[in-house]
Amino acid sequence: MVGIIFSISILIFVFDEKLPDPEGTQKGLWLAEKMSKAMNKSAYDSLSFISWQYGSHHYDWNKKEDSVKVIWANFEVNVSTRTLEGIAYRGGVILSDDQNKKSVEKAIRYFNNDSFWLVAPYKIYDPGVILYSVSLPLGHGLMVTHTQGGSTPGDSYLWLLDDNYFPRAWKMWVNILPVGGVKSEWMGWQKKKGAWFPGSFETLFFYKKEVKNLVVY
Repeated sequence: MVGIIFSISILIFVFDEKLPDPEGTQKGLWLAEKMSKAMNKSAYDSLSFISWQYGSHHYDWNKKEDSVKVIWANFEVNVSTRTLEGIAYRGGVILSDDQNKKSVEKAIRYFNNDSFWLVAPYKIYDPGVILYSVSLPLGHGLMVTHTQGGSTPGDSYLWLLDDNYFPRAWKMWVNILPVGGVKSEWMGWQKKKGAWFPGSFETLFFYKKEVKNLVVY
C-alpha cells in the first residue's frame, strides 16, 4: 500500500498540470471549424456504420439507427444509443432482468469510452460541449469541455492541433485520473470513406492500444 501511495504521489508531482486559462469562445469555434474541415467531418456525418475492435471489446455501431452491438468475453449486448435500453446475452442465453440491466450499463460504459477515443474530434458539436481557444508555443490549442452526456460529464480535453489544424494529441482533465494534463497521442491516422480515424493511441509513452478491424460505410 505504501508503494502504491508513493507511486501515485510521484505521478502527481511529475505530470499534474492545472487546467489552462481559456481565451475565448469565438476563436474556439473558429478552431473547431478548421479542425472539422481538416478531418472532413461531413464525410464522417454521412457514415451509417462503424465496426472496430479495441482491446477485448468489439463494436458494431449503426449510427443511422442509433444502436450498437457490444461484444466482450462471452457477452453480447444490443443497445439503443438513444434510449440506452438493450438486451444482453451470455453464452447465447438472454439474461434475467437484473443481470440484463447490469450488462447493458456495462456495455454503455464500454461504448462511451472506446468510441470516444475513436471519434472524439467529430463530437465537438455535441450538446453540452463548450469550446475555447488556448495559447500554445507551437500549433493551436482547442479546449473542449463536455458538460453532459457520456459516462463522465464535466471532463475537459485540450486538443493539440498542428499548423494544418489536424489533431495530433490531447491533454486530459478527467474525473477518473488523479492528475490533470496527462498527454496522449493519436497515431497511425487512416482515411476511410473520406473521414479520418486513428490507428492507435499512446499515453505517457508506455500505454498503447490499437484500433483493429476498422470497417466503415
